Amino acid sequence: MRTKQFLFTFILIGALGFTSCKSQTSATTTKKGLSSSKMKWSERMAGTLMMRHPKAFQIDDRTTAKWDYVHGLVLSSIEELYKKTKDQKYYDYVKGYADALIDENGKIATYEEDKYNIDMVVATNILFDIYEKTKEKKYLVAIQTIRKQLDSQPRTPSGGFWHKKIYPNQMWLDGLYMGQPFYAEYTAKFENGKNLNDVAKQFELIEANDKDPKTGLLYHAWDESKMMPWADKVTGKSPNFWSRALGWYAMALVDVLDYFPKDHPKQKELVGYLNNLAVALEKVQDKKTGLWYQVTDMAGREGNYLESSGSSMFAYALAKGVNKGYLPAKFKKVANFAFDGLTTKLIRVDADGGISLTQACQVAGLGGTPYRDGSYEYYVNEKKKDNDPKATGPFILAAIELNR
Repeated sequence: MRTKQFLFTFILIGALGFTSCKSQTSATTTKKGLSSSKMKWSERMAGTLMMRHPKAFQIDDRTTAKWDYVHGLVLSSIEELYKKTKDQKYYDYVKGYADALIDENGKIATYEEDKYNIDMVVATNILFDIYEKTKEKKYLVAIQTIRKQLDSQPRTPSGGFWHKKIYPNQMWLDGLYMGQPFYAEYTAKFENGKNLNDVAKQFELIEANDKDPKTGLLYHAWDESKMMPWADKVTGKSPNFWSRALGWYAMALVDVLDYFPKDHPKQKELVGYLNNLAVALEKVQDKKTGLWYQVTDMAGREGNYLESSGSSMFAYALAKGVNKGYLPAKFKKVANFAFDGLTTKLIRVDADGGISLTQACQVAGLGGTPYRDGSYEYYVNEKKKDNDPKATGPFILAAIELNR
């Protein structure tokens, strides 16, 4: 009996030891793998986020699940990584977020339609592929729920979507990315493209009313009513160029173009907007680092800094624009120069083997409480955050487009 007990104890200890070694080896492998220069930047960043946030809803250091645009942005990038690598872990991670928020009837937890917040639209982008893969009705119901929001989303007198119910008659560059790629994909897949003209109209309004004719850059926002204290009383434009806002706009352009056939009457117009923006952005790219400043056109002014989210967004939009044939090949060099700057100047390798993208503006907006006036001082003094989702998502997307 004692012999049997001894053998059992010996085997148990051995098994536990093997399991412990296996666990340690796995952790070490993960750490070494993320630190490997052979691993592509896209997978290093995605791997870092998945290691630090085992459940996708934990992105942005959340402790409870929330339907939010930052998750939509990052998970869209990881979904693209799945398409490229076919690695199931990426798909499972993205789907895990959808399943944490969407119940069996298709109801989206924490989503409130009556706030008419266009930021809440973008997370739905991940559901198209999940629905196509699973054919589960709950994902389609969730997609249709968000589509209904656009039917009742308040609009400016000219027909532009309000950014939020609390920001009446205002179009923000951010909002073009938050709403239009979803709107374009939905109408292309479920409505035979009947609303593509309405998608294009959102860009037409911004180009006509929010652009600076001298630089070719676009201001953060436009108030059609001209009632906001931050708005120019004649034009309705906000006072400054913010790189992340311009980045949202650039990404919106290249992403909606995925759903415009070449023979669509608005396709060339949108391609033209993208080309004009690319030219304007190249002029204000920092010649030493390839990056862009927080306040886009004010390099060298006290307090301004090279900002990672806007720079990542520009790198993605320019690279994709070239890859899709919308932009001249020279802009691939501009994108690679920017990505070089991100990886050599703003990436930090951490003790856990993961990487952090530094110098990202955490948040910036206009109006609200406390009041945000859109001044230079306002933008350069907003808090920064390492691995802010608005930087990491576009960084992954840029890396995919650049095959890096």
